[in-house]
Amino acid sequence: QHISFFTFSIYCNRRDQLYIMGCYKYMEELWRHKQSDCLRFLMRVRAWEYRQRNNICKVNKPARTDKAHHLGFKQKQGYVIVRAGVRRGGRKRQNHRGMVFGKPKHQGINQLKFERNLQSMAEEKVGRKYTNLRVLSSYWVNQDATMKYYEVICVDPQHTKVRNDPRIQWIANPVHKHRELRGNTSAGRKGRGLRKKGHRANGIKGGSYRAAWINRNSMRLKRYR
Repeated sequence: QHISFFTFSIYCNRRDQLYIMGCYKYMEELWRHKQSDCLRFLMRVRAWEYRQRNNICKVNKPARTDKAHHLGFKQKQGYVIVRAGVRRGGRKRQNHRGMVFGKPKHQGINQLKFERNLQSMAEEKVGRKYTNLRVLSSYWVNQDATMKYYEVICVDPQHTKVRNDPRIQWIANPVHKHRELRGNTSAGRKGRGLRKKGHRANGIKGGSYRAAWINRNSMRLKRYR
């Protein structure tokens, strides 16, 4: 049986059937083993390259093709891949000489943590720089001692190829402007604790934990009762 270059065959031991597994499955399995010699060398070389370039820059093609396509990227007009680097670690408070003229409770400077994750911060940086694009999603590509690098998938809402595509034209609606700044992307929803279903989501019914708290602590009485 003829098999193309981009597909591989796997034989199942239980039955005499031929299973065709795509190239992306092998790429996904390769990226799962990040401590293998192959990926360690590749990421070390790429981290050196990323340090030489601008912190936020547009790239011609994604570094993780399988991951980008899983998150909605299409290799056609209207889609842009932007790589963004975010400094790792906590967020030191910006006070002159570390002096806080207030209560001792607010005098912490060093051991403060940023409330959102670094991936949502990378999406925010890209959204602020490329204001004419809409942020679709993002994924991790590399990191070193001081930086974490993410590739952000952006979509041009004014492009004809996007507006005529029924699978992505929803992002052209004005309600999705700067969705990365409002925590509506996948990384933003994770930071808000919205990746839950069932009984685990009782604390976020209504859209957020603040909305759930207001619903629980508000008394609503009918006019005629």
